[in-house]
Amino acid sequence: MAEQQEQAAPDAMMTRIGQVVMLHHGGDREEARGRFLDLWGEIGEDGDPLHRCTLAHYLADTQDDPADELAWDLRALSAAEELTDGGGVEPHQSLAARAFYPSLHLNLAADYVKLGRSEAARSHLRRARGAVGALGDDRYGDGVRAAIGRLELRLDGDGPSDGAPGEGPGTVEGPGPFGGPGSFGGPGSHGGPGGETLGPPRQRP
Repeated sequence: MAEQQEQAAPDAMMTRIGQVVMLHHGGDREEARGRFLDLWGEIGEDGDPLHRCTLAHYLADTQDDPADELAWDLRALSAAEELTDGGGVEPHQSLAARAFYPSLHLNLAADYVKLGRSEAARSHLRRARGAVGALGDDRYGDGVRAAIGRLELRLDGDGPSDGAPGEGPGTVEGPGPFGGPGSFGGPGSHGGPGGETLGPPRQRP
């Protein structure tokens, strides 16, 4: 019974995160931010790294200040690194987390562009490009690679300085490696409301 409860708990938290993601995508940004912060308080700084990665990733998208967005994206990256450093996490979580890196570094590159820190943006963009081997040959993978290409062009001065809403250089539309729209799918994924699963890259409402 205890083992079943331990297995159910992560699914319950991911479902709750997913419900707030849906609220955010419905346009209630302030309410979503408050609920995300409540969930962060429950998870804690030392909580499940998959939960922290996913929640910090989506919390970044609710921030008004680019510096705050960067801080949450850095938390998401740090949690993902915990999933891949072999520190006692399940092997399937480590494998799945490797598919997070292109999107996580892409988001960080876009953050640094907003802050006028082009060298830091280029550094994370190189890391995003170097991690694309973990992506599948599917709509999600194609979307991430295309978004990396758009930001590369922008940093080289050959692309638009601003994208349309939802179509910026760091935005990826469509299914992710966890399954549902703007989400992650694959080994070790956790179900959200309606059966979808969650993770980077995020979609801007």
